[in-house]
Amino acid sequence: MTATVATGNLLYDESLARYTSWRAGGAAERLYVPASLDDLQQFLAGLPADEPLHFIGLGSNLLVRDGGVRGTVVLMHGALTALQTDKEFVYAEAGVTCAKLAKFAARQHRHGAEFMAGIPGTVGGALAMNAGCHGGETWEIVERVLTIDREGKLHERNHQAFATAYRHVEMPVADEWFVAAWFRLADGDAMEAEARIKQLLARRLATQPLNLPNAGSVFRNPPGDHAARLIEASGLKGYSIGGAQVSEKHANFIVNQGGATAKDIERLILHVQAAVKQQQGVDLQPEVRVIGEDGHE
Repeated sequence: MTATVATGNLLYDESLARYTSWRAGGAAERLYVPASLDDLQQFLAGLPADEPLHFIGLGSNLLVRDGGVRGTVVLMHGALTALQTDKEFVYAEAGVTCAKLAKFAARQHRHGAEFMAGIPGTVGGALAMNAGCHGGETWEIVERVLTIDREGKLHERNHQAFATAYRHVEMPVADEWFVAAWFRLADGDAMEAEARIKQLLARRLATQPLNLPNAGSVFRNPPGDHAARLIEASGLKGYSIGGAQVSEKHANFIVNQGGATAKDIERLILHVQAAVKQQQGVDLQPEVRVIGEDGHE
């Protein structure tokens, strides 16, 4: 069932499996796709103050439990996609994919965002978790951000307002979400930047199981080590529960071999954590965010 609110679309009881890169999980009570930032402001201003609210981008760092999500989920990917540059900054809204931002910056002779081509998500998700790869992290190049609160009000905040660490960002105010950012990037050679992006994408294709639904790296790398090494050393490559499997190509990836439920994936995450703790003495911390209700067994 679909209804129109303002100029965006509000969908009821909408399966989130198609909006998450694991292609698993339950439905959202309500899914809103804003037509613009102004439209999103209008929509949020009309929500009850106690409405459960979630924002998702490409769903590439997200596990939605089989019982679904109560309240409203706002889909940013395909909605907030403004991308532009001026003499100082590259401006990107939260729904822009990281790969698109990297390629755009390169074409504009801006250097420093190439690593983002390897992040399988949106700018909003990268800001929320300080996503990174190939030696770069999102917040290293952030000058300032634009956030929105649950009343639909916008707030512009400098980098210094946020406490950031490896795969972690501490929000200075609760119930605010990223809707855009200004990135400070150095002048550079477009051909060199584009060549670097091609190199990183080729490496990603060679080392990651991109042929099967996955959510990127499942666990954070512990200090001085790699989660993939610890998982492989524990004999877990190829281990499966239901339709979920620890990738045989990259041990820090869990892939959906076909028909995996969110419960399969979550059980496998917990099994990997327990096995690595028992065999290697290391507590692996998940990168992925888990939301929603458990489904019926």
